[in-house]
This record gives sequence, structure tokens and C-alpha cells, in this order.
Amino acid sequence: MSTFDVIVLGSGPGGYVTAIRASQLGLKTAIVEKEALGGVCLNWGCIPTKALLKSAQVFDYLKHASDYGLTVSEFDKDFEAVVNRSRNVAATMSKGVTFLMKKNKIEVINGYGKVKSKGVLSVTDANGTTKDYTSKNIIIATGARSRELPNLPQDGKKVIGYRQAMTLKEQPKKMIVVGSGAIGVEFAHFYNTMGTDVTIVEFQDRIVPVEDVDISKQFEKSFKKSGIKVMTNSSVESVDTSGNGVVATVKTKSGIETLAADIVLSAVGIKTNIENIGLEDVGIATDRDKILVDKWYQTNVPGVYAIGDVVSGPALAHVASAEGIACVEKIAGFKGAEPIDYSNIPACTYATPEIASVGLTEAKAKEQGYEIKVGKFPFTASGKAQASGTPDGFVKVIFDAKYGEWLGCHMIGAGVTDMIAEAVVARKLETTGHEILKTIHPHPTMSEAVMEAVADAYGEVIHL
Repeated sequence: MSTFDVIVLGSGPGGYVTAIRASQLGLKTAIVEKEALGGVCLNWGCIPTKALLKSAQVFDYLKHASDYGLTVSEFDKDFEAVVNRSRNVAATMSKGVTFLMKKNKIEVINGYGKVKSKGVLSVTDANGTTKDYTSKNIIIATGARSRELPNLPQDGKKVIGYRQAMTLKEQPKKMIVVGSGAIGVEFAHFYNTMGTDVTIVEFQDRIVPVEDVDISKQFEKSFKKSGIKVMTNSSVESVDTSGNGVVATVKTKSGIETLAADIVLSAVGIKTNIENIGLEDVGIATDRDKILVDKWYQTNVPGVYAIGDVVSGPALAHVASAEGIACVEKIAGFKGAEPIDYSNIPACTYATPEIASVGLTEAKAKEQGYEIKVGKFPFTASGKAQASGTPDGFVKVIFDAKYGEWLGCHMIGAGVTDMIAEAVVARKLETTGHEILKTIHPHPTMSEAVMEAVADAYGEVIHL
């Protein structure tokens, strides 16, 4: 029986990063994966969707070439080629993870893993052969999948999840997207830009409901401007797939509506992959679809840990990676190990316009009793944004009026997912608003809007 210091179950951005850090710390490490290395993020999530969105962006540029003084007489899209490019990008990234496993001397075990007992993991390969592996530490990083609603069962053809949405053979003429979180709006934007008639159905009173209210309002305005139909305070009660397409019965505030489409994309959240991996056999505690862990991700069973989507917290790739690193650093006795500050996690949505945020929304800050200063700077006043042809959106900042603590930062516009790290680092370092004001930002850049928004909060804004 092979013996390791650490075995990681699952090779997504939580699992493979955990394995690499464990190996760097001198721990003999193995990783178990039943599909392709890289998990959902690299193969079916973060990376291939960004490839699709890039193709949509280029196509949109071509459609608006005249806005830039250019004439493009003929152009078209090849939907199959767009999908194939996305799959090739995903395959390339997965190969990159394979290289990293070899580089870091991590043993890759292909098969379906299950915690058999404390310190023992059994793996069944594609041929049905099962082998046991022992390890001082087992880390569960099995991730999640598309959640199915009872009244919206996925058949993989007419009612689909994100996996099928990435690999459709033909572009649908009409699509209904149920749910307006990051997954829903990113696919809504992609298909709309490529020419599909898209309707979003959202149960809450606004789309991207976890974001600051001002962000939601601007985002809905931008989506409607692009031709996407938005139905809030609405829910899909049932779907009829007996005909050529699908007919959805939607309950709204004003009554019942029926919507016809070729495909319904269910983007109503995720379901953790915690079934049939031995949790019950070993007595690992769970609660409401999540594995219970302490601040170092140890379960109630010593030597068994869990990170990523299977534990409480934001279901984000970068969070899973950070959790895995913290977990193995603690296991290895690394002096620099520190628990994660979940109040300072950036969240990004990659539609057009992009959304990026960190910290408290204005409403949450008020709920928590802060006296606040709020600043906002629109990209219409940004020279870089105007020159780039992307003036929609703004940066909004929230500070504690008493001590100058940066409570939250919320952005919507072109490229803001690459800008949010400034606020994340500043909050980590407990930077005040006045320190941001005295930090010279380069001109002309989109990032100037951060400084200007802070200046607006303190009554010192120059360009408004």
C-alpha cells in the first residue's frame, strides 16, 4: 500500500494548488482525479468561459468598428470554431497542470476516490480496480456541480447546465437563462453578443443580487441596452420540452407568462460533490450540503481536511486555492501560516460590463452601524475610458468616516476585474482613504478612477 504525507482528493484550483504547496513544504504528496486535471475551473468553468467571452468581445468590436473610425466590410462568426477555441484553451491549461504535477514530484492517481477510514483513501480506476492508499493527511477538494431545481430538471439537451452551455453544437436562436449570478450573466452576455435572443429570469428583485445596489442598477441598464431582456421578481415554475423547443411557465408579480425558447440554461447555483466519497462511513460531519471544518479546514475527524466549494464560504477558485495553501501550511508547521480573512475576498464577474467588488456594500456598512463616506467616479469622466470607447460604469468606494478604514470597493466597467486588487491589497494593509489620495496613479488609466472615487468621498475630487 502506497503511503503519503498528504493525499488531495480533487484537482481543481483548490486541489492542485494545495498539492503543489504541500510538495514545496517537503511533504510527500499525491492527488486523485477522476477526470481531467484542473477540475471544473480549468476544464468547464473559469478558463473556457473567459475564452468564449473573449471571442464575443472581438465579435462585438467588429460590429462596432465604425465607432473607432474603421471600416470592416465583411465579417461573420463560426460558432463551432468559437467553441473549439475555448476547448483548446482549456486543454492547454489542463496540460499545464500535468506539467506542474511532474515538476513538483506529485503522484497523480487517476480514478474515483473515497475516504475509506482515517488515513486510508480507496481509489477505483476506469477498469473498476480499487486500490487503497494511506496518508497522514487527507484533504477533500471535490468541488461542486450545477444545482438542479425540482421544477427545472436538466436533460442536457433543452434544459442545460453550464457544461452543456460551453459545448453546444449549434447556437440557439432563443435562450432563457434562469438565475443572474456570475455564471448566468456571463453566458447571457456571451450568447446575446453572438446573436442569440436572451431572456434572464431572476427570483430576486434585481440581477447580480449579491452586488451593491448601484452596481445592479447599472448592470441591468447596460444589459437592457445590449438587447437582453431582464425579468426580476420572477421564477420558472415549470418547463415543457415535448415540442421542438422548450416552453417555460414563468411566475411574475403581475401573473403567469409563458416564454418559448430553444434552450433553457439553469444557472441557479451549485451543488457540492460530497456524496459517495465516504463521509458517512468515516463519520465526517456535514451541515446543509457543506463539510464542517475549523479555521484550518480540519474536519471533526483528525487528519481529514476539506477546502473549496465543499466548505462554507464563497465558492470561488481563488478562495479554494487560498484555503488549500493555508491548510497545508498549518499541517507542515509553516511559521507564516495564517487563517483567511473572509471579509477581504474579491469577487469578479466577466460579462460586459465587468463587475469587481470587495468588502461591504453601502447597505451592509449601514446595517453594521458604520458612519460612512461614499465616493463614486464615473468612467464617462475618464480619459482612458472615453478613448477606449468604454465609458459605461463607475468605481464606488465606502469608508468609515471615523477612522478612514476602507470598508468596501465596487466597480463596474471595462477591465475592472484587473483593477480590484488595488483595493484588496490596500484593505489588507489597513490603508486609509488619505493614503490612497496621496498615492500617485498613472495617467491616463482606468485605475485613476479609484483615486478619483476616493477623492470624491473626501470632497477633493478634481475631475467631476
